[in-house]
Amino acid sequence: VSWNSILSGYLKSGNLEKAQRVFDEIPRKDVVSWNSIVSGYAKIGKMDEALFLFQQMPERNLSSWNTVISGYVNCGSMESARSIFDSMPIKNNVSWITMISGYSKCGNIESARLLFDQMNEKDLFSYNAMIACYAQNGQPKEALGLFNQILELDSKIQPDEMTLVSVLSACSQLGDLRLGFWIESYINKHRIHLDDHLATAFIDLYAKCGNIDKAYELFRGLGKKDLVAYSAMILGCGINGKAIDAIELFEEMINAQICPNLVTYTGLLTAYSHAGLVEKGYQCFDSMKDHGVSPSADHYSIMVDLLGRAGRLEEAYELIKSMPLQPHAGVWGALLLACRLHNNVQLGEIAAWNCFKLEPDTTGYCSLLSNIYASVERWDDAGRMRKVVDEKGF
Repeated sequence: VSWNSILSGYLKSGNLEKAQRVFDEIPRKDVVSWNSIVSGYAKIGKMDEALFLFQQMPERNLSSWNTVISGYVNCGSMESARSIFDSMPIKNNVSWITMISGYSKCGNIESARLLFDQMNEKDLFSYNAMIACYAQNGQPKEALGLFNQILELDSKIQPDEMTLVSVLSACSQLGDLRLGFWIESYINKHRIHLDDHLATAFIDLYAKCGNIDKAYELFRGLGKKDLVAYSAMILGCGINGKAIDAIELFEEMINAQICPNLVTYTGLLTAYSHAGLVEKGYQCFDSMKDHGVSPSADHYSIMVDLLGRAGRLEEAYELIKSMPLQPHAGVWGALLLACRLHNNVQLGEIAAWNCFKLEPDTTGYCSLLSNIYASVERWDDAGRMRKVVDEKGF
């Protein structure tokens, strides 16, 4: 058995301490030995140790450089990753794609696109990374634009399952069911395998676009239902007013010992809100911490909407004041909408002024407050708000 095989065995079993001892005892360390130990430290985020060993290497190959870049990317240290990337004597597509994916994870779309444009030889994997970057960071039109570029290349680059998952995500964000149908026919035409990952992307699209029966059909046909699939179905049921189905799916998921995440609770709380089940919604909201999930501002927004629909405006306001994190405009906007629904001027003013502070250029808040004033015949105040809207050019 070679030294490198022993070293690899310890690293695969997660025993880095013994791996280091073996590495130290290797009489003639080659580039494989060095790459293995550097990778071992990088994979568990010990980048100081990984970098120290990398700098001691007598010779490096592309794998050496890419290992360190990948380690920094996984730690979210993009400045360090970029420094190593810029120092590389020769880069391959793995180097570029790792950096693009890293920028994508931290939401730096501009830097990702700049690198993508600098690539001399773009392959399917580089296109997939950039399309995913756009889709995952809320720029669906740009994702679809890049997908069209692939199609215009004729047969030079053929989209695969990963491409289509990102494209379907973009379709979901735009509510574009027609393109979803086109992709389905494209899959059949090119005999692309509809794996669970791709099927889940279709489930998300169909559910969000209101075709809940089609989503259910795909969901029940999945070989293995995971967190993403359950969350997509629960959210789909929630936004389509199928509260009972959402609750049943959630219980099925818990029984399958799949832990819910933020998206799961967004769907479930939305279902309770649309069904007007206030107490059930409260129980669900309070149970989030039991599953190790901390409510986000979006979850508070749904709860404010739930209470607001039920006319419990004071309760909604108290919930906002109790938030352990800063309320965003969506939270105050939910309260403002509820105040418009129930003609509550006092809380409506509080909600509106907070919305103005957070999003001063959004005139919809002025219109809502104007309508609240008009509902109680405060015509001067209503006119003043209308004037603000007119002055902003809307």
